[in-house]
Amino acid sequence: MKQNSVSNVLRKFLKKLLQYFLQGIVVLAPIGITLWVVLALFNAIDDILPNIIHVFYPDWLSNGKYGPIRKTPGIGFVMVIVVVLIAGRVSSFLIFSKLFHFFDSLLERTPGIKYIYSSVKDFFEAFAGNKKKFDKPVLVNVDANDIWRVGFITQQDAKIFKLENYMVVYVPYSYAISGVTYIIPGYRVKLLDGISASEAMKFVVSGGITNVGE
Repeated sequence: MKQNSVSNVLRKFLKKLLQYFLQGIVVLAPIGITLWVVLALFNAIDDILPNIIHVFYPDWLSNGKYGPIRKTPGIGFVMVIVVVLIAGRVSSFLIFSKLFHFFDSLLERTPGIKYIYSSVKDFFEAFAGNKKKFDKPVLVNVDANDIWRVGFITQQDAKIFKLENYMVVYVPYSYAISGVTYIIPGYRVKLLDGISASEAMKFVVSGGITNVGE
């Protein structure tokens, strides 16, 4: 009897430890992963300028011929941000906008390179440029009559494919940075009024865990 009592106490104790451990993961994992992503992004940006300088002037930042590149943490990051801000500012000036347009046209006409350049350009403009695409969240019916996915209208029509009354909708996957593009009849698309694009994207990426509107 006493042995069973000790066994029950031990089992409850171990169960409680497991509960605390899982709760600790729930608390620390999002913080740790967020910090890891932020630091990885920071270091990647911080390394851009020193690496470029090292390519053209290898003696400036090297510790000897085969030594690692010397750098002051944060300087490269600040410089890249400053360069991006300056590029954004000067691109609004007429003379510089024509220069950027010239290089833009040149890259978009260069065989091979144009596919990479145009794809990357359209991707960034879809999120942050003047041609934002992922700003119209919708429900789209693509599997069965009563099954809906959350997506974003990227083209209001599909006339380029000779399809009347069709829309182009991008549907992102949960817990991923990928998705699938559907060309679908307009009557199978419902606009999500009152829900922002960021809320809809967060809802999809989180697998529906995130509450919309909070």
